[in-house]
Amino acid sequence: MTDYAVVIPARLGSTRLAQKPLMDIAGKPMVIHTWERGIEAAPAEHVYVATDSEEIMEVCAKYGAQAVMTSPDCLTGTDRVAEFATKVVRDVYINLQGDEPMMPAKSIKAVIDLSCSRPDQIINGWAPITEESEFRSRTIPKVVLREDGQLMYMSRAPIPGTKSDTFVFSRKQICVYGFPRTALAAFAARGAKTTHENAEDIEILRFLEMGWTVQMIELSGASIAVDTLEDLGRVREAMVIAGSQ
Repeated sequence: MTDYAVVIPARLGSTRLAQKPLMDIAGKPMVIHTWERGIEAAPAEHVYVATDSEEIMEVCAKYGAQAVMTSPDCLTGTDRVAEFATKVVRDVYINLQGDEPMMPAKSIKAVIDLSCSRPDQIINGWAPITEESEFRSRTIPKVVLREDGQLMYMSRAPIPGTKSDTFVFSRKQICVYGFPRTALAAFAARGAKTTHENAEDIEILRFLEMGWTVQMIELSGASIAVDTLEDLGRVREAMVIAGSQ
């Protein structure tokens, strides 16, 4: 049977939104909301926070979340999960981004199930883009797929583009991943960002540039990733609405 861990990488020094994991949403830090989404999808003993912050460690202890200290020098969240994998040995690792406090449990569970059934395959999520504002947004990575569902490329640019620069269709990345131990080890051993990964600031591209294949799976597009203060406001409003229902 495939053994797995759900890992939530969380660091305080976000370049886009400082102190992001500890920002308050409906009375709790964002990282705890994300952890709660994780334990809705998997038993709590399978769910961990990987961080470089004693403050985050203390918050996790307060709420009963398992947490593991990792280096402040990790280049990306995936590098942090790779370091975690050297400390906690499992067959596959489900990377649930710490800025996804509203990720549906069914999406996390879908990636767990597919990763455990295909433990040698890298998995990532996608959802259709239905609004042109998302298509134009530079904070949302756009996904281009092969006919067999493998990832061809991912970009913050509005792709696929047309000669008339009109929005025809597109897909967005959903930030839940499944990684085999071997893939994480190779990712971390690179020791630096690859060319397109660095330009786009999309870490999954490191795997593509190194020759790995990435199987994409369609997930719910309802989650709101927190990249900006505007995103944080939207999540806070949605949480208030959800709490009143």
